[in-house]
Amino acid sequence: MAGFSHLDAGTPETLWRDELARRELDPLDPQFDLLVVVAAHPDDETLGAAGLMRRASETGARVVVIIATDGEASHPRSVTHDRATLARRRRDEVRDAVEVLAPDAELRFLGLPDGGLDRNRGELRERLGATFDQHRWVESSRVLVAVPWSGDRHRDHRVAAEVASTIAGQRRLALLEYPVWGWHWGTPDDLPWERMVALELTAEERRAKRDAVARHLTQIAPLSDRPGDEALLHAGMQEHFDREVEVFVAPAPDDDPEQTLDARWFDEFYRRNGDDPWGFETRWYEERKRALLMAALPSRELGSVFEIGCATGLLTAQLADRAQNVMAMDAATPAATAARSRLEGRRDVAVRQGSVPGDWPDGRFDTIVLSEVGYYLSPDDLQRTCALIEASLSDDGCLVACHWRHPVAEHPQTGDAVHEALRGVAAWETISLHTEKDFVLEVFARRGVQSVAEREGLV
Repeated sequence: MAGFSHLDAGTPETLWRDELARRELDPLDPQFDLLVVVAAHPDDETLGAAGLMRRASETGARVVVIIATDGEASHPRSVTHDRATLARRRRDEVRDAVEVLAPDAELRFLGLPDGGLDRNRGELRERLGATFDQHRWVESSRVLVAVPWSGDRHRDHRVAAEVASTIAGQRRLALLEYPVWGWHWGTPDDLPWERMVALELTAEERRAKRDAVARHLTQIAPLSDRPGDEALLHAGMQEHFDREVEVFVAPAPDDDPEQTLDARWFDEFYRRNGDDPWGFETRWYEERKRALLMAALPSRELGSVFEIGCATGLLTAQLADRAQNVMAMDAATPAATAARSRLEGRRDVAVRQGSVPGDWPDGRFDTIVLSEVGYYLSPDDLQRTCALIEASLSDDGCLVACHWRHPVAEHPQTGDAVHEALRGVAAWETISLHTEKDFVLEVFARRGVQSVAEREGLV
């Protein structure tokens, strides 16, 4: 199912209880000194991780709760509550709920726009990162970070998960994701059971969770009897959070299935789907995207170029028209063969079959192109690739990255997750960003590099 409405009846809780009863999920290890719970909206933390917060408080662990938005867009058609009023009420509700669960918890509000985390990834990343780095958290060997499940099919939940997961990964912190809306729209076939762990709640922890959920009145009860003020979480939805267990999604092991897709995968993809499986040669979408990428490059003269994942060489030819020389690389045999044929006779272009990070070429480059490649890499291989880019990029050079934003089952990562990782490289800054529903195009340069207008004396 591609989408859902909170007004839908949803999946009956009896189905989930039967499924949980027949499965033997690994128990969650509650041994940690610090629990950091990240929520996209007030009430996510209570619905998904109230029992975990209560357990942490009972065992003497420190608890920090970070709320990204104020949830002010929960009732867009309300005639009795404007956004500011809802934001105030929802902040009060989460304060009351967290007080029930972990009285000594530290609660932080980021105040970003509800429904707008995708447009405010940079600020979310900076503020979360700064919060994570306060009080020397990373020095503790027992930190657990709980974030919304990235597969929850709610954009704010996905973005909060991707940004927080990247930050936690960079700091080597343990991570769990908690489903919220997945229990509503999903079926047992939709959840990654092989990665799920369970925290069995005590009677007192269940009581505390019920009490905390009851504090979120704007969500579990109507704001008024007027149209547009209906309860957001109906009784059937609330039943999912009155269980004897809380269930979390653990990260995938490095070797399953988040490994980099190798040359054999691409060769087989070409074999099954023909010489132009992505429609590079025929689709206006691809032609337009290439034009946008070329226009985003900040220099007329591109110098020495390294193109990672050149496919059949369409973009390579355009890069060569503005470059001193181009090193083009692709993992797939059919792609490299087609690119060589297209670029035959151009002495300024070399096409090499290989993949990153393992086949990284020697030399320094003024322009590095990472277009529709990063999501094929495992998170570890992407980090290694970032380090190689950092070492190979000239002082005033640039990296241009462009990636499809929709999830693909076979890909180890999403395009958005790739760009979160790229933005996490301390030596770079974003100098150009173009975001559409389908793809993100971003240009990075070393911090302090002059803009185009500055170089030309306009400012």
